[in-house]
Amino acid sequence: MNKRVALRKREMKSASVPRESLDRRTVLRGSGVAMTLPWLSAMQSVGAKEPKRPARRFVSISTGLGLLGDNLFPENPGKQYEPSRYLRALQDIREKFSVVSGTHHPGVSNGHRAEASILTATPIGNSGAAKNTISLDQMLAKRLGNATRFPSLVLSTGGSQSPSYTDTGAMIPAESSPAKLFAQLFIDDTAKEQVRQADRIRKGRSIMDVIGEDAKRLERELGSGDRQRLDAYFTSVRELERHMAANERWAKLPKPVVDQKRPVPPSQNDVVGCLSMMLSVMKLALQTDSSRFMTLNIPGSNHRLPIDGVDEGHHTLSHHGQDPEKLAQLALIEDELVAAYGDFLRSLASFDDPTGNLLDQTSVLMTSNLGNSSNHDNRNLPVLIGGGGFEHGKHLAFDRKDNHPLATLFVSVLQQTGLPLGEFSSGTSTMTGLDPTV
Repeated sequence: MNKRVALRKREMKSASVPRESLDRRTVLRGSGVAMTLPWLSAMQSVGAKEPKRPARRFVSISTGLGLLGDNLFPENPGKQYEPSRYLRALQDIREKFSVVSGTHHPGVSNGHRAEASILTATPIGNSGAAKNTISLDQMLAKRLGNATRFPSLVLSTGGSQSPSYTDTGAMIPAESSPAKLFAQLFIDDTAKEQVRQADRIRKGRSIMDVIGEDAKRLERELGSGDRQRLDAYFTSVRELERHMAANERWAKLPKPVVDQKRPVPPSQNDVVGCLSMMLSVMKLALQTDSSRFMTLNIPGSNHRLPIDGVDEGHHTLSHHGQDPEKLAQLALIEDELVAAYGDFLRSLASFDDPTGNLLDQTSVLMTSNLGNSSNHDNRNLPVLIGGGGFEHGKHLAFDRKDNHPLATLFVSVLQQTGLPLGEFSSGTSTMTGLDPTV
């Protein structure tokens, strides 16, 4: 064999998947940092003819102050619906989600108190004396969550309230700090190291600076497709860190003193900004298969969000009493909430790995316990369901006077995610029209 042929063979070997397949749980390490990797083709078993069946995932985003039905629900049903105000910004991904109207949880009432029932579908009464049951996410985590480091992630944009309940009816407190969640996912468990890494982020240093040598070594062993996937993942991490650092700086800046109306609140009151940041960390958790089941609660609050045209607190505006000015301001807030949901769907759809598309593997629900927050009505709940391997692009319109059980959607999600259950709470069948593509 001549030297040129031998050299070419060595080059081909170094540019391809290593002879020994990369372990699925491979992490990149630096000083006190252990960074999980997304799925790469190099993690496929040597000699495997095709990737294994992709994992199925579920994410719920719930808002405590509802969404205006007139701005969310299209007038006509089916695939030919004309987009409503809130859905216009999502038309580029129209085939990736469905909007559902005319649903509720039978027997669930009591306005804000129904927040405890949104993922359990169980009436618990105004006093809370009745016992709650297991929530959809925890049912999945209990049966399927042992495949990941975190069986579930229970999160919030503020406070510890959550829609996640154990099988004994106990609420699971939510984590509301994106920085702490980031540390949970990527930084070793010692409190000292978590403080050090938080300081690095504040100073604009990336986790990539710490695990850089390990990352370079791995990239030299991967094929071009895997290198591109890894680069896209690292870019997402850097962008999130910059966002977190900017948020930290704004939170510490003194409020400006001006001789005019009250200035925009600091970033800790920016519910939409916190939502966007939390969704970014959640995307990384899904990419790295750190957890497959997550809830994110957007609790009702009276923060005045830093949105042009919004002059009053969110809770005040949600109790609008049909006042046109309040409705107009509330719509500006809800535009942003639905847009953040759409951005999350796009971010998952943009991530392909050897097992398929991340959005196709993940059912992403957005809903609320309130159909009309102004009069605390728990009927006609706002519902968006994206991804998950369902056939989308539809308005599933049920009777708005005689609502359909929302828990039928939960049965559809359970079955599509890998639990062949025929019922869940008030859902005794799958949801009509929400059909799997495979």
